[in-house]
Amino acid sequence: MSISGPEELEALRAAGAVVRQVLEAMKKEVRPGVTTAELDAIGARVMEANGARSAPASVYGFPGSNCISLNEEAVHGVPGNRSLRAGDLLKLDVTVEKNGFMADAAETVAVGVVTDEAQRLMACARRAFEKAMLVARAGFRVSDIGRVIEREVRRNGFSVIRELGGHGIGRTIHEEPRIPNYADPDARHILTEGLVIAVEPIIAAGSGRAVLAKDGWTMKTADRRPAAHYEHTIVVTDGAPVLLTA
Repeated sequence: MSISGPEELEALRAAGAVVRQVLEAMKKEVRPGVTTAELDAIGARVMEANGARSAPASVYGFPGSNCISLNEEAVHGVPGNRSLRAGDLLKLDVTVEKNGFMADAAETVAVGVVTDEAQRLMACARRAFEKAMLVARAGFRVSDIGRVIEREVRRNGFSVIRELGGHGIGRTIHEEPRIPNYADPDARHILTEGLVIAVEPIIAAGSGRAVLAKDGWTMKTADRRPAAHYEHTIVVTDGAPVLLTA
């Protein structure tokens, strides 16, 4: 969506604030032995307390309130009875709807001590997002975002998962434009002031090819190498973007 006035911006900020609260509440409980279902329940309670609800559950019928993915699982992991273990790479992806507006963010969290490669992968996903913010401005093309992300990821010896990427957001989860995490010549959409988008580098230590798991939801790396994910919902301006979920 594109924001038409200050009321819409405030409504999006309110949704983004709930996303941040959910993420922080779940992150506080990350430790070996906790199940992904327990983390999901924590997030669900925060949503309910703030008059919000899970967008993936309400829009797509996702079997959980939050997408919680481990290790080679890149996105859309289904919460369940799996217990976290030291060394796991945990992805927490939260999308909420509050008063008809949606916001989306994700972080990758280390469970205890992780490998040096995992640390570098996590840092690379975040750094790729931060560098993309330099071109997530009015007048640039969507392809500029992907170009910057891919360059940073490849420079660090990792791969972009091309099957996955960012998107417009606001009134529903996935709106136009599509935001590839690579230099896609077909991504010609010009960013305009007020456009609301989710920018989300989703990267892997291996080939970057992703496959759908048997549960019909989880996307995981085909070579079972670890993946990392970092995301914020932003509003495009003619200068630095507004981060709604920070």
